[in-house]
Amino acid sequence: MPQEPAKIRIGHLSTMYHTAFLLRGTDLLERQGLAATWTLFPSGPDIINAMQNGTVDLGYIGLPPVIIGIDRGLSLACIAGGHVEGTVMIAGAGIRTLGECSGMPDFLSQFSGKAIGTPPKGSIHDVIVNELLREHGFHDITVKNYPWADFLSDAIEQGEIVAAAGTPALAVTARRYGSARLVVPPDRLWPFNPSYGIVVMRRMLENRDLLSRFLSAHEAACEMIRNDSPAAARIVADTTGMVDPDFVLETYRISPKYCAALPPEYIASTMKFVQTLQSLGYISRAIGEEEIFERSLIEAVHTGPHHYDAGISG
Repeated sequence: MPQEPAKIRIGHLSTMYHTAFLLRGTDLLERQGLAATWTLFPSGPDIINAMQNGTVDLGYIGLPPVIIGIDRGLSLACIAGGHVEGTVMIAGAGIRTLGECSGMPDFLSQFSGKAIGTPPKGSIHDVIVNELLREHGFHDITVKNYPWADFLSDAIEQGEIVAAAGTPALAVTARRYGSARLVVPPDRLWPFNPSYGIVVMRRMLENRDLLSRFLSAHEAACEMIRNDSPAAARIVADTTGMVDPDFVLETYRISPKYCAALPPEYIASTMKFVQTLQSLGYISRAIGEEEIFERSLIEAVHTGPHHYDAGISG
């Protein structure tokens, strides 16, 4: 009798550079003997709530919501990476790019008395923008949170906000369908920031074989993005049914740093988030590295140096 595939419930976002859409559109999980149930959520904090309620086993989540969840008493663990530097900023007509300004203070001064949009409070994009404003002493700029990142481009067009921070797909959407443009590239906002990780409730760590098999498929999907990004883009476009392959490929190119590893740089950047979250009042205490990460699984799957700086092929 053939063995029944192991079942896993996965929460993911609409973020197309996550490996979720590649795993949904290929047999990579099936080859590992896994059968996944996929649920789409508006934001990382929503996935955290679902994990707390026991309806999701594993999630694709930015690390700030994870840290906030741990502060709330949830026993969470980031077991792998996936991508770094996944936040960009777009703005409407009349706003100078960071490259056209003398520096970040000069750039941010354009938004005095105005609003910058981000996904929900506690999302990685919200935290990065709030930290920039705090670091450079801007107290008259409002951060306006939206439940779905998809609303941000329209909010600029409607004049609700003058700029927005979100994933690289936001910049592609703005260029294609609106008047906004990319004004701050991902490597200038927060170097090596961990745009998402693979996260589980710690009770799931008892299922090491299942998680190792998932991480093997996840790593294979990261390799596909790096080594054959046009093919990966076609699969993602077919799976989502929302965009064409060129849209996905442009998203990859804007932010081309993909890998499943958890190197020291990834962890150090995450720990900087801990300091920021505490200074912003989002968490009540300093969360320790050992509370956030469980590296043994990915270190067995991904041996050797990380590939975040390797770029993509297409």
